[in-house]
Amino acid sequence: MTQREDTVSYALHINDELCTGCGLCEAFCPVNVFEMKQGDRGDRGTVPASPWSDDAGTVPLSPPLSPLSPACPRPVAVREQDCWGCETCVGQCPVHAIRIEASAGARAEQEAGDAAPPLDADTRALYASWAQVLKEVLGLRWAPVAISLIEAGSPLPDVPLPEERLRFCQSLLAARRGRALMMPANRHACPDGTSILGLTPMPEKLASGELYILFNKLDSIEAAQRMVHERPCLEPRSIAATVVAPLDDARCAADVVAVVAQPEQVMWLSMATSYYTGHRHDFHASGYNAQCVETTLIPYLSGNINISFGCYGCRASTDIADDLMMMGIPVALMPDVVRGLAELGKKAIPQSRAKIYLPPF
Repeated sequence: MTQREDTVSYALHINDELCTGCGLCEAFCPVNVFEMKQGDRGDRGTVPASPWSDDAGTVPLSPPLSPLSPACPRPVAVREQDCWGCETCVGQCPVHAIRIEASAGARAEQEAGDAAPPLDADTRALYASWAQVLKEVLGLRWAPVAISLIEAGSPLPDVPLPEERLRFCQSLLAARRGRALMMPANRHACPDGTSILGLTPMPEKLASGELYILFNKLDSIEAAQRMVHERPCLEPRSIAATVVAPLDDARCAADVVAVVAQPEQVMWLSMATSYYTGHRHDFHASGYNAQCVETTLIPYLSGNINISFGCYGCRASTDIADDLMMMGIPVALMPDVVRGLAELGKKAIPQSRAKIYLPPF
């Protein structure tokens, strides 16, 4: 199916009785939806500088938490049509004055006639057998996830779309619980992950590193720019949609298999990958862009497994437990990983879990 360019629209509601005019929504919005304007919300006059910025005019400071006087600058959603529904502004508002409402029944329409064929039965059975070994040998609580990056111009598989925009990490973690989801650009809520995965161009506030400074994630703009520069990104608009599904219920050919697990389980997966070669792995993990870069894109581009400890956005917007981490496995490596894991499961894993080296008391 070919995705049309219709979008999910969002209405932004600002409670003037709560709003303090701090300017944090304007500063933190990745796509510059807000501007601070003088007077009431209907006034479209000159936009003054935020009174709660530092001397450089970039880093917002804590405002007095009191209602606005009529003369105070206040946020106006001047580019509401650009809203991604990421709710960064909602999370940063100190008085919870912002509410974002998605358009009702916002399903993307799809054109029939050029749908991708269903995944063939042999591949579905193979993926299900892989999932069974991973779950039984490791004792996984959640399903391994099949991740597919559908290239631009390719027909789209018949996979449900969410009603509202989701972050890629939210979709992946929903898939581990049994959901299959397809998300073209108009279903992705995180501008950072969406641009990293090649669905859209990167917003300037993210490309420049500015937003990472506002979030106090890095010490300087130079450090932020280095982090942005060192992470991989796909070409803008080279990917039409991301698809995630439980591995044993995959809807299209997978590019990467993601496993969300405890560190001990990830250790065995790492050993399974080396079972026939003895190869030691060079993992790339930073705490930034966990699911989009570390779990998905690095394995996708490198052909090697990679681990992730999660990131700020992933842990703030999903139900992932504090004791879990992630691994991304290129699908081409899965046969050897599964075979190696099955061999480890015969003796090494049960002996280790039985603590055979524990000295007697």
